[in-house]
Amino acid sequence: MILKEHNRNVNSLKGANVENYTQQEMFSETVPAPSAPESAMWNLWHGCTRVSTGCAHCYVYRRDAEFGRDTSEVHKTQSFTLPVRKYRSGPRKGEYKYPAGTVFYTCFTSDFFHPAADGWRGDAWRMMRERSDCSFYMVTKRPERIRESLPPDWGDGYENVEICCTCENQKLADERLPIFLELPIAKKTIMHEPMLERINIRPYLRKYAGQINCVTCGGESGPEARICDYAWVLDSHLQCVEYGVSFHFHQTGARFRRGSRIYDVPREFQRDQARKAQLDFRVGSDDE
Repeated sequence: MILKEHNRNVNSLKGANVENYTQQEMFSETVPAPSAPESAMWNLWHGCTRVSTGCAHCYVYRRDAEFGRDTSEVHKTQSFTLPVRKYRSGPRKGEYKYPAGTVFYTCFTSDFFHPAADGWRGDAWRMMRERSDCSFYMVTKRPERIRESLPPDWGDGYENVEICCTCENQKLADERLPIFLELPIAKKTIMHEPMLERINIRPYLRKYAGQINCVTCGGESGPEARICDYAWVLDSHLQCVEYGVSFHFHQTGARFRRGSRIYDVPREFQRDQARKAQLDFRVGSDDE
Protein backbone atom coordinates (compact mmCIF):
# COMPACT_ATOMS: atom_id res chain seq x y z
CA MET A 1 0.00 0.00 0.00
CA ILE A 2 1.05 3.61 -0.46
CA LEU A 3 0.46 6.04 2.37
CA LYS A 4 -0.10 9.57 1.12
CA GLU A 5 2.26 12.12 2.66
CA HIS A 6 1.20 15.62 3.66
CA ASN A 7 3.90 18.05 2.52
CA ARG A 8 3.68 20.61 5.28
CA ASN A 9 5.64 21.87 8.25
CA VAL A 10 4.64 19.65 11.16
CA ASN A 11 4.82 22.40 13.75
CA SER A 12 2.64 25.01 12.08
CA LEU A 13 0.93 22.65 9.60
CA LYS A 14 1.63 25.22 6.88
CA GLY A 15 4.63 26.83 5.28
CA ALA A 16 7.74 24.99 4.10
CA ASN A 17 7.35 21.56 2.53
CA VAL A 18 9.03 18.56 4.02
CA GLU A 19 11.29 16.38 1.92
CA ASN A 20 9.48 14.48 -0.83
CA TYR A 21 9.94 10.72 -0.75
CA THR A 22 8.12 7.46 -1.30
CA GLN A 23 7.71 4.87 1.41
CA GLN A 24 5.65 1.70 1.31
CA GLU A 25 4.86 1.54 5.01
CA MET A 26 5.60 3.39 8.23
CA PHE A 27 6.40 0.16 10.04
CA SER A 28 7.77 -3.04 8.56
CA GLU A 29 6.03 -6.38 8.91
CA THR A 30 7.88 -8.46 11.51
CA VAL A 31 5.16 -10.11 13.58
CA PRO A 32 2.14 -12.17 12.52
CA ALA A 33 -1.35 -10.78 13.01
CA PRO A 34 -2.99 -12.21 16.15
CA SER A 35 -6.13 -14.30 15.83
CA ALA A 36 -9.22 -12.55 17.15
CA PRO A 37 -11.37 -14.17 19.87
CA GLU A 38 -15.06 -14.76 19.20
CA SER A 39 -16.84 -11.47 19.71
CA ALA A 40 -20.07 -9.63 18.99
CA MET A 41 -21.14 -5.99 18.87
CA TRP A 42 -23.96 -5.32 21.34
CA ASN A 43 -25.41 -1.87 20.67
CA LEU A 44 -28.39 -2.15 22.97
CA TRP A 45 -29.23 1.53 22.63
CA HIS A 46 -28.21 4.04 20.02
CA GLY A 47 -27.57 7.77 20.12
CA CYS A 48 -25.52 10.10 22.27
CA THR A 49 -24.76 13.74 23.06
CA ARG A 50 -21.33 15.32 22.83
CA VAL A 51 -19.59 15.97 26.14
CA SER A 52 -16.02 16.96 25.21
CA THR A 53 -13.63 17.82 22.40
CA GLY A 54 -13.04 14.17 21.57
CA CYS A 55 -16.67 13.98 20.43
CA ALA A 56 -16.24 16.67 17.77
CA HIS A 57 -15.90 14.24 14.86
CA CYS A 58 -17.76 11.27 16.36
CA TYR A 59 -18.17 8.41 13.89
CA VAL A 60 -21.72 7.76 15.14
CA TYR A 61 -22.79 11.31 14.28
CA ARG A 62 -21.03 11.00 10.93
CA ARG A 63 -22.79 7.77 10.02
CA ASP A 64 -26.20 8.91 11.24
CA ALA A 65 -25.89 12.10 9.16
CA GLU A 66 -25.63 9.96 6.03
CA PHE A 67 -29.14 8.63 6.75
CA GLY A 68 -30.64 11.85 8.10
CA ARG A 69 -30.88 10.52 11.66
CA ASP A 70 -30.66 12.67 14.79
CA THR A 71 -27.90 11.10 16.90
CA SER A 72 -28.89 13.11 19.98
CA GLU A 73 -32.12 11.08 20.25
CA VAL A 74 -31.17 8.04 22.35
CA HIS A 75 -33.34 4.95 21.80
CA LYS A 76 -33.34 1.21 22.52
CA THR A 77 -32.45 -1.00 19.58
CA GLN A 78 -33.68 -4.35 18.32
CA SER A 79 -30.42 -5.83 19.65
CA PHE A 80 -31.33 -5.08 23.26
CA THR A 81 -31.64 -8.74 24.32
CA LEU A 82 -28.85 -10.05 22.07
CA PRO A 83 -26.68 -11.85 24.71
CA VAL A 84 -29.58 -13.86 26.15
CA ARG A 85 -31.29 -14.92 22.94
CA LYS A 86 -31.77 -18.66 22.53
CA TYR A 87 -32.58 -21.06 19.73
CA ARG A 88 -36.30 -21.76 19.63
CA SER A 89 -36.17 -24.97 17.62
CA GLY A 90 -33.85 -27.58 16.18
CA PRO A 91 -31.11 -29.63 17.84
CA ARG A 92 -29.84 -26.62 19.82
CA LYS A 93 -33.23 -25.54 21.12
CA GLY A 94 -32.89 -23.74 24.43
CA GLU A 95 -29.18 -22.96 23.99
CA TYR A 96 -27.84 -19.43 23.83
CA LYS A 97 -27.15 -18.26 20.29
CA TYR A 98 -23.88 -16.72 21.49
CA PRO A 99 -21.66 -19.36 23.15
CA ALA A 100 -19.75 -19.14 26.41
CA GLY A 101 -16.58 -17.10 26.02
CA THR A 102 -18.08 -14.53 23.65
CA VAL A 103 -16.78 -10.99 24.15
CA PHE A 104 -19.59 -8.44 23.77
CA TYR A 105 -18.42 -4.97 22.77
CA THR A 106 -21.15 -3.07 24.55
CA CYS A 107 -22.86 0.19 23.58
CA PHE A 108 -20.40 1.39 20.93
CA THR A 109 -22.97 3.67 19.27
CA SER A 110 -23.84 5.40 22.53
CA ASP A 111 -22.48 5.69 26.07
CA PHE A 112 -23.63 2.99 28.48
CA PHE A 113 -23.89 5.63 31.23
CA HIS A 114 -25.82 8.21 29.20
CA PRO A 115 -28.64 9.61 31.37
CA ALA A 116 -31.22 8.94 28.64
CA ALA A 117 -30.67 5.20 29.21
CA ASP A 118 -31.27 5.21 32.96
CA GLY A 119 -34.56 3.38 32.56
CA TRP A 120 -33.04 0.51 30.55
CA ARG A 121 -29.72 -0.03 32.29
CA GLY A 122 -31.08 -2.29 35.03
CA ASP A 123 -32.20 -4.86 32.46
CA ALA A 124 -28.79 -4.61 30.78
CA TRP A 125 -27.00 -5.38 34.06
CA ARG A 126 -29.29 -8.38 34.60
CA MET A 127 -28.39 -9.79 31.20
CA MET A 128 -24.68 -9.39 31.93
CA ARG A 129 -25.16 -11.18 35.23
CA GLU A 130 -27.09 -13.98 33.50
CA ARG A 131 -24.30 -14.37 30.93
CA SER A 132 -21.49 -14.62 33.47
CA ASP A 133 -19.87 -17.06 31.04
CA CYS A 134 -19.26 -14.17 28.60
CA SER A 135 -17.35 -10.89 28.83
CA PHE A 136 -18.65 -7.37 28.33
CA TYR A 137 -16.44 -4.43 27.38
CA MET A 138 -17.68 -0.84 27.37
CA VAL A 139 -16.15 2.62 26.90
CA THR A 140 -17.41 5.78 28.60
CA LYS A 141 -16.71 9.50 28.73
CA ARG A 142 -19.00 9.81 31.74
CA PRO A 143 -17.20 8.27 34.76
CA GLU A 144 -18.98 10.69 37.07
CA ARG A 145 -22.24 8.80 36.35
CA ILE A 146 -20.94 5.28 36.95
CA ARG A 147 -21.36 4.99 40.73
CA GLU A 148 -25.02 6.06 40.70
CA SER A 149 -25.70 3.69 37.77
CA LEU A 150 -24.36 0.45 39.29
CA PRO A 151 -26.72 -2.41 40.20
CA PRO A 152 -27.41 -3.28 43.88
CA ASP A 153 -25.41 -6.53 43.72
CA TRP A 154 -22.37 -4.97 42.05
CA GLY A 155 -20.06 -5.21 45.07
CA ASP A 156 -16.49 -4.71 43.84
CA GLY A 157 -17.63 -5.24 40.27
CA TYR A 158 -18.81 -8.06 38.02
CA GLU A 159 -15.77 -10.10 37.01
CA ASN A 160 -17.07 -10.38 33.44
CA VAL A 161 -17.47 -6.62 32.91
CA GLU A 162 -14.60 -4.36 31.86
CA ILE A 163 -15.17 -0.61 31.87
CA CYS A 164 -12.89 1.74 29.96
CA CYS A 165 -12.64 5.47 30.61
CA THR A 166 -11.45 7.47 27.61
CA CYS A 167 -9.48 10.71 28.01
CA GLU A 168 -8.40 12.47 24.82
CA ASN A 169 -6.20 15.18 26.36
CA GLN A 170 -4.43 16.11 29.59
CA LYS A 171 -7.26 18.26 30.95
CA LEU A 172 -9.81 15.47 30.67
CA ALA A 173 -7.41 12.85 31.99
CA ASP A 174 -6.99 14.98 35.11
CA GLU A 175 -10.76 15.44 35.41
CA ARG A 176 -11.93 11.89 34.70
CA LEU A 177 -9.25 9.55 36.01
CA PRO A 178 -9.39 10.61 39.70
CA ILE A 179 -13.11 9.76 39.62
CA PHE A 180 -12.83 6.60 37.53
CA LEU A 181 -9.93 5.00 39.36
CA GLU A 182 -11.63 5.28 42.75
CA LEU A 183 -14.69 3.34 41.57
CA PRO A 184 -15.35 -0.31 42.54
CA ILE A 185 -14.73 -1.90 39.13
CA ALA A 186 -13.11 -5.33 38.82
CA LYS A 187 -11.54 -4.58 35.43
CA LYS A 188 -10.54 -1.03 34.54
CA THR A 189 -9.01 0.21 31.32
CA ILE A 190 -7.83 3.68 30.29
CA MET A 191 -8.06 4.87 26.69
CA HIS A 192 -6.63 7.91 24.90
CA GLU A 193 -8.70 7.93 21.72
CA PRO A 194 -8.86 10.09 19.81
CA MET A 195 -5.45 11.02 21.20
CA LEU A 196 -5.11 14.77 20.67
CA GLU A 197 -1.92 15.55 22.55
CA ARG A 198 0.80 14.08 24.77
CA ILE A 199 -0.82 12.90 28.00
CA ASN A 200 1.01 12.31 31.27
CA ILE A 201 -0.76 9.75 33.48
CA ARG A 202 2.26 8.79 35.58
CA PRO A 203 0.62 10.01 38.83
CA TYR A 204 -2.32 7.67 38.20
CA LEU A 205 -0.15 4.75 37.11
CA ARG A 206 1.98 5.21 40.22
CA LYS A 207 -1.04 5.10 42.55
CA TYR A 208 -3.37 2.70 40.73
CA ALA A 209 -1.12 0.47 38.58
CA GLY A 210 -2.47 -2.68 40.23
CA GLN A 211 -6.03 -1.76 39.26
CA ILE A 212 -5.47 -0.85 35.60
CA ASN A 213 -5.75 -3.70 33.13
CA CYS A 214 -4.43 -1.79 30.15
CA VAL A 215 -3.86 1.65 28.63
CA THR A 216 -4.89 2.02 24.98
CA CYS A 217 -3.99 4.79 22.54
CA GLY A 218 -5.42 5.53 19.12
CA GLY A 219 -5.77 8.26 16.55
CA GLU A 220 -8.97 9.77 15.17
CA SER A 221 -10.68 8.36 12.10
CA GLY A 222 -12.78 10.12 9.48
CA PRO A 223 -12.29 12.88 6.89
CA GLU A 224 -11.88 15.62 9.52
CA ALA A 225 -9.50 13.65 11.72
CA ARG A 226 -7.03 15.59 13.84
CA ILE A 227 -3.40 14.54 13.86
CA CYS A 228 -2.12 11.80 16.15
CA ASP A 229 1.63 11.92 16.77
CA TYR A 230 3.74 8.78 17.10
CA ALA A 231 5.80 10.55 19.79
CA TRP A 232 2.70 10.89 22.00
CA VAL A 233 1.86 7.20 21.62
CA LEU A 234 5.45 6.16 22.28
CA ASP A 235 5.52 8.28 25.43
CA SER A 236 2.35 6.57 26.71
CA HIS A 237 3.91 3.20 25.95
CA LEU A 238 7.01 4.12 27.96
CA GLN A 239 4.90 5.31 30.90
CA CYS A 240 3.15 1.94 30.99
CA VAL A 241 6.41 -0.01 30.75
CA GLU A 242 7.80 2.11 33.59
CA TYR A 243 4.91 1.20 35.90
CA GLY A 244 4.25 -2.33 34.68
CA VAL A 245 0.85 -1.70 33.09
CA SER A 246 -0.18 -3.35 29.82
CA PHE A 247 -0.31 -1.09 26.75
CA HIS A 248 -2.09 -1.38 23.41
CA PHE A 249 -1.72 0.83 20.32
CA HIS A 250 -5.16 0.47 18.73
CA GLN A 251 -4.96 2.50 15.52
CA THR A 252 -2.95 5.27 13.89
CA GLY A 253 -6.00 7.32 12.95
CA ALA A 254 -6.54 8.92 9.56
CA ARG A 255 -3.76 11.53 9.96
CA PHE A 256 -0.61 10.26 11.60
CA ARG A 257 2.63 12.12 12.23
CA ARG A 258 5.92 10.32 12.62
CA GLY A 259 8.98 12.51 12.87
CA SER A 260 8.76 15.28 10.27
CA ARG A 261 6.21 13.58 8.05
CA ILE A 262 2.42 13.42 8.18
CA TYR A 263 0.52 10.57 6.57
CA ASP A 264 -3.02 10.08 5.33
CA VAL A 265 -3.76 6.52 6.40
CA PRO A 266 -6.74 4.74 4.78
CA ARG A 267 -9.22 3.37 7.31
CA GLU A 268 -8.51 -0.26 6.42
CA PHE A 269 -4.81 0.11 7.27
CA GLN A 270 -4.95 2.10 10.51
CA ARG A 271 -5.04 -0.86 12.89
CA ASP A 272 -2.56 -2.87 10.88
CA GLN A 273 -0.02 -0.05 10.92
CA ALA A 274 -0.48 0.36 14.67
CA ARG A 275 0.19 -3.33 15.17
CA LYS A 276 3.33 -3.16 13.08
CA ALA A 277 4.70 -0.41 15.33
CA GLN A 278 5.23 -3.18 17.92
CA LEU A 279 4.39 -0.97 20.88
CA ASP A 280 1.98 -3.39 22.51
CA PHE A 281 3.16 -4.43 25.95
CA ARG A 282 1.45 -7.16 27.92
CA VAL A 283 2.28 -7.60 31.59
CA GLY A 284 3.17 -11.22 32.27
CA SER A 285 4.01 -12.00 28.64
CA ASP A 286 7.38 -12.55 27.01
CA ASP A 287 7.36 -8.86 26.03
CA GLU A 288 7.55 -7.74 29.64
